Amino acid sequence: MPDSPLTPKAAQTRATILATALQLFREDGYDRTTMRAVAKSAGVSLGSAYYYFASKEHLVQAFYDELLAEHETAVEAVLAKESGFAGRLRGSLEAWLDIAEPHHAFAAQFFRNAADPASPLSPFSAESAPARDGSIALMRRLLAGSDAKVSRRLETRLPELLWLLQMGIVLFWVYDGSPGQQRSRTLVRGVVPLVDRLVRMSRLPVLRGVVDDVLGLLDAIQGSAEG
Repeated sequence: MPDSPLTPKAAQTRATILATALQLFREDGYDRTTMRAVAKSAGVSLGSAYYYFASKEHLVQAFYDELLAEHETAVEAVLAKESGFAGRLRGSLEAWLDIAEPHHAFAAQFFRNAADPASPLSPFSAESAPARDGSIALMRRLLAGSDAKVSRRLETRLPELLWLLQMGIVLFWVYDGSPGQQRSRTLVRGVVPLVDRLVRMSRLPVLRGVVDDVLGLLDAIQGSAEG
């Protein structure tokens, strides 16, 4: 992908290649789709396809970035009308389900690759850092403008924990075969009040020690992983 800003024509070519790749992923599966097939279906040369996307993995990373951009736009409307933490969190999670719904048919194909810790498609990989960091930043904004009152230490770590919650819901959604993935929406409606209650209870003196212990454990695990 070139570093300089794209011309309108180049941006359209890039968007066409990405849209074509997603269509082929849906029709033929991720594993069977090749860069050559993407280029042919998009009506561009193979060299042009590689100019914008160095590999199939880069196409998926662009898809992640596209989902994040759509999610950010949808959440803006939620943040504008909701000040309650629970309302903001539910609105954000439901907005993600709305945006991802058209892609559910081939989500499991992506997940088979993304579940590999060594895969660049993993949401925890270095390659996925921009989308991951963007989602955590979105959770940070959601929390900062809400009515939730949490300790300074928990405030620092909570956006990441909320992102992990979203990843858990994504995993449930991937394998949700109910019509319109209604079970995933039921999960969101049920889990948000529980999270809201736990966040509010975290300030109670009797629970502060437990919260500190949990955060200390998370710090230790993360430090071991990075080491």
